[in-house]
Amino acid sequence: MDTLFRKDAFEYHAKGRPGKLEVIPSKPYSTQRDLSLAYTPGVADPCLAIKDNRDDVYKYTIKGNLVAVISNGTAVLGLGDIGPEAGKPVMEGKGLLFKVFADIDVFDIEVNEKNIDKFVETVVAIAPTFGGINLEDIKAPECFEIEDRIKEALDIPVMHDDQHGTAIITSAGLLNALEINGKQIDKIKIVVNGAGASAVSCTRLYIKLGVNPKNIIMLDSKGVIHKDRKDLNPIKMEFVTDKPVHTLEEAIEGADMFLGLSAAGALKKELLVKMAPDPIIFALANPVPEILPEEAFSVRDDIIMATGRSDYPNQINNVLGFPFIFRGALDVRSTAINDEMKLAASKALAELAKLPVPEEVNVAFHTTNLKFGKDYIIPKPTDPRLIVNVAPAVAKAAMESGVARKPITDWDKYNEELIKRLGISNPLIRQIKSTAKRDPKRVVFAEAENYKMLKAAEIVMNENLAIPILLGNKEMIRKLIRENELELDGVEIKDPKSKEEKQNRIKFAELYWHKRQRKGVTLTSAQDVMLHRNYFSPMLVETGYADAMISGLTRNYPDTLRPAIEIIGKKEGANIVSGMYIINTKEGPYFLADCTVNKNPTVENMVEITLQIAFAIKQFKIQPRIAFVSYSNFGSNDGNIPQKQREAVSILHRDYPDLIVDGEMQVNVALDEDIMKEAFPFSKLVGAKANTLIFPYLTAGNIAYKLLQTMGKFEVIGPIINGLSKSVHVLQIGSSVSEIVNMVMIAVLDAQCVKKRNENKDCF
Repeated sequence: MDTLFRKDAFEYHAKGRPGKLEVIPSKPYSTQRDLSLAYTPGVADPCLAIKDNRDDVYKYTIKGNLVAVISNGTAVLGLGDIGPEAGKPVMEGKGLLFKVFADIDVFDIEVNEKNIDKFVETVVAIAPTFGGINLEDIKAPECFEIEDRIKEALDIPVMHDDQHGTAIITSAGLLNALEINGKQIDKIKIVVNGAGASAVSCTRLYIKLGVNPKNIIMLDSKGVIHKDRKDLNPIKMEFVTDKPVHTLEEAIEGADMFLGLSAAGALKKELLVKMAPDPIIFALANPVPEILPEEAFSVRDDIIMATGRSDYPNQINNVLGFPFIFRGALDVRSTAINDEMKLAASKALAELAKLPVPEEVNVAFHTTNLKFGKDYIIPKPTDPRLIVNVAPAVAKAAMESGVARKPITDWDKYNEELIKRLGISNPLIRQIKSTAKRDPKRVVFAEAENYKMLKAAEIVMNENLAIPILLGNKEMIRKLIRENELELDGVEIKDPKSKEEKQNRIKFAELYWHKRQRKGVTLTSAQDVMLHRNYFSPMLVETGYADAMISGLTRNYPDTLRPAIEIIGKKEGANIVSGMYIINTKEGPYFLADCTVNKNPTVENMVEITLQIAFAIKQFKIQPRIAFVSYSNFGSNDGNIPQKQREAVSILHRDYPDLIVDGEMQVNVALDEDIMKEAFPFSKLVGAKANTLIFPYLTAGNIAYKLLQTMGKFEVIGPIINGLSKSVHVLQIGSSVSEIVNMVMIAVLDAQCVKKRNENKDCF
């Protein structure tokens, strides 16, 4: 796993466009007029407006949503002083997190300067470009002076996340831990093991929360920061103690909290017995904490514990803070990030952990009922509610503390803008991945003599998304695995043409012959086709050896789907199978049907296609809002196609009144809730736009999804087959590795639903 991860990390950063960020125009640029507006002469008027009123820079440029991630590379993660170039991948990664979690644009800037004066001068000189500055990976103690001087010189939000991020997140955890164990914040005794940037900032913020400074003992690598030491810098002098303690063993006696920002194994389990009842242990050294949870709990079970790792409860992860803190600060055009804003973020995180947890978070962490308690004192990084809880709290604190220049007056509207900004109402891929991991299924890769299929198998196997079964020539597959150094040890390989599979071929041929003997299939022809992967692989699913299969990477769609329909058959009660695509956009997913199977469906077919896609969408925990699309709006044009759509909708309204479906309508109406509300207030879709489009015939659906995929540059998942009794899914010819992985996850979800259906359980 470590070797694979390192190899994938190199490939992730280098493949295609190197790095993790790019600059994308946000305005039209296709015509000469567009270019003239973008640059000369059109740019002159905004320039002159900004000259007359400097604040207009927020009106006419990206400044208000642009943060600089700036470092000199002197304290990069746990790698130390590796220099600005070597630190650049980290800064790009920070930029990616800003964009993904808070829709904040970032320029990463690596400064080759260790001198404090020159570094500060550089940052201050370039600051007019930015709405905020995130200082990153600058070593202590220089980082304290650098941050203070830059904040003093500028009137935009500035924060050194290495200091304050951990402080904000651990403060949230501390507040909730104290609520659980019933201790008072002004009475607790805290031992801080570590005296770097994070430790200092955490301690300062704890004091702001109400911790008594006299009850804090801080240690560095030389022991307790004691008043009798002569080697302390001015920062450490803030935390000297005169208590008669000099070692961690002495300091931890009777402590209520241990905060570790030091080194692996620094806290020995025998020291835990010296702590007060119900102690709080935040062991945050990474990747190996000061004490592992299993070691700690082997000594005592009254601990509330957090680490920096995602594989244990209560992960202290800075991504819970900085994207949303800057989001709130930028949105009120704050002149600073002050203590009031940091505390507001901490309290918002603490409160969020007490609320009922969304299902996608439960699924992601393999639990059915994650709730506030010892194992859940801070929200999970995957919680989609973080932005709408933390950013407004920070914005309000900025306003109340007098540093906001653009106060928010309509908070409901602001929350809607935050939701729309990220399309967080349904983080679909994350949810699909988490659900697949919860119960991985055996998936046949029918075209395993192909590198992309093998790479996808490697990913799903190592991420525990599925259990791959590779189909094809064993020697060729193993050769590809060796040549590409793929981590597929122990994976099962089956060759339909091999001697080992002879008995299976005989059994499968007889089963196929019995199914198709009155449809032109002889036993001999059945035996012949079982040599083919697209017949052999659905038989593995039909007979229960596998749970699902994927194929189609190198074969035409009908050549892959037809054998599956003949062998697997339709779901009970289904008259047809249909195909849908998921178009994953920033605003959320859209579902399109039928784009792949039914060329010219009847009214009855249209009804069934709609019911099938509605069922499939509900598996993703999404409420389908379905529009039958055409060239007509509710009878505005005649023709066979609009009439067919109207009749199908009429049946659905009559027989399935709870289904949110309407039409016929043009696509722009379906996707614009304002037009719908104004022009067609009677529609069942009023209130929100459609997320599902039903096309009248195959040509329209096929053209639509391929146009979106090619020109819209959206992530497209599909084709997803609905209506089969078991999980079989067909790839597009030439699918990428990530597209194959997505389809495998869909196949696993489908197989999970088949299992539930067989057990008379609800798929939703």
